[in-house]
Amino acid sequence: MGDRQLPRSLLGASGFLLDLDGTLYAEGAAVPGAPETVAALRRAGVPFRFVTNTTSRPRLGLVDRLRECGFAAHPTEILTPLTAASRLARDRGMSVLAPFLASASLGDLEGFELRGGTSGHPAGGSPPQAVLVGDLGQQWTYHLMQEAFGYMLDGALLIALSRDRYWQNGGRLALDAGPFVVGLEYAAAREALLVGKPSTEFFRAAVSELGRTPAEGSVAMIGDDLWSDVRGAQEAGFQGWLVRTGKFRQDVLRKSGITPDRILDSVADLRPAAEALAE
Repeated sequence: MGDRQLPRSLLGASGFLLDLDGTLYAEGAAVPGAPETVAALRRAGVPFRFVTNTTSRPRLGLVDRLRECGFAAHPTEILTPLTAASRLARDRGMSVLAPFLASASLGDLEGFELRGGTSGHPAGGSPPQAVLVGDLGQQWTYHLMQEAFGYMLDGALLIALSRDRYWQNGGRLALDAGPFVVGLEYAAAREALLVGKPSTEFFRAAVSELGRTPAEGSVAMIGDDLWSDVRGAQEAGFQGWLVRTGKFRQDVLRKSGITPDRILDSVADLRPAAEALAE
């Protein structure tokens, strides 16, 4: 990927943060034209990163998923809440964490002592210093919520890997991590520390990966979530572009009060301009 400055002629953006599920692929298959679009961006030297709130797969698993859908990708090009959470926990001197996320992703927490939750290890010994809440879907139970609540009452910090409200699953909208995070906040009367989208710090860290500064508002986040992708990017000082794929709903957009900087039928709308730039 080159460092060449992208002319504003490419729809007015100097670099891109690309959401995964619902934007590059959906229901297990690539959005039509999306792999060719990403390849064209790469050939043109346009800086981009894959940015996701998904915690159901480790970064290596996301690379495999992208490659299965026809995208070339490297783990260092993917930014997830788990990478941000690991950095935060180390900065705060934490060593014992209670994960409440898919067990397949626990490998991205290497170097920490994982206890309770979905770790597979008993909660005895040193109490968890933080509770990490991510994708669990139908694995959530009253017992798990009570366990997380108990750790918080004992002083553990609540780290939210996502506050997304819902996602597209099998043709319907399904609850994401956000409702469970809010439930724990309400029960413990304490706010979670958000490390994924729409955290301003997460967006700024992603933009810095592009070699851009936070002051450069011409970087665009492209995604299908109005709150985490569009409004989150805008509040961080960048552009938020919405795609009409994934969980996009016209009625939700109309009622949201959110005005995207640009609305695309799909990410493939970038392809002609990117291919022209690559020539």
